[in-house]
Amino acid sequence: MTHKSTRLKVSNRLRVLRAEEGLTQEQLAMEVGVTRVTINCVERGEYLPSLELGLLLARRFGRTVEEVFIVEESHREKNTVERA
Repeated sequence: MTHKSTRLKVSNRLRVLRAEEGLTQEQLAMEVGVTRVTINCVERGEYLPSLELGLLLARRFGRTVEEVFIVEESHREKNTVERA
């Protein structure tokens, strides 16, 4: 039997938005109440922020979450074995 599974890939525009405003990672981190390491990890796609942090970051730049975080879906088919 074949089932389709959906995987989500999330990327972001934080580095670009931050650079447009001349902000350092440290400055942005202080404004939204996280560490510089957190901002760095989010920018590099190593950490997917919580909904709350995603909203704070989007609002900081006057953008919607969808404008800051880009979600791409990929569909894969999985074969499963039915057991009697």
